[in-house]
Amino acid sequence: MLHKDLQKTNSLGADLRALRKARGWTLSDLAGELGRSVGWLSQIERDLSEPSIGDLREMAAELNVPVSLFFGQAETPAAETGLIVRKDARRPIGSDASEGLVEELLSPDLTDDFEVVHSTFRPSAELKEFNQRPTQELGYVVTGRLDLWIEDKKFTLNVGDSFRLRGEPYRWANPYEQAAVVIWVIAPPVY
Repeated sequence: MLHKDLQKTNSLGADLRALRKARGWTLSDLAGELGRSVGWLSQIERDLSEPSIGDLREMAAELNVPVSLFFGQAETPAAETGLIVRKDARRPIGSDASEGLVEELLSPDLTDDFEVVHSTFRPSAELKEFNQRPTQELGYVVTGRLDLWIEDKKFTLNVGDSFRLRGEPYRWANPYEQAAVVIWVIAPPVY
């Protein structure tokens, strides 16, 4: 039975702190990049102060994440907070859905050493330019097929196949008629 006592699955401050730390930045580093004081940023990370929309845009740009990541923490029963993510309460992250990729955070928050992402690659979706990030990633294909290039090697992945990236440049395409769903584990968190 669900508890009537609902609360946010996580806070803006906790997400901000987790993203900053995942990049190896100090409070001073990020505050300096934002042109703000360490005290101001510390208050936001401790949820004692709320940043403006403009501040959130600047933080998102510095952290290289979509500003939408800072919104949309779902209401959840207090007993489930930080433990359970219900299907209808996943946080949208990452790419713009109009690009053919829809990503949702499966992890309860961004405070772990890794994040788990549910990615849906629509038919004809393609990442045309190689992407490279300082992470280790593992992907598992749940449905559909996906073409994946890791450096100069091309692979066609089918249901049940998995892959690993260790900072290599990669790109993907779904030239098939069915959407591909891939579960990604990414360390450290990048969204």
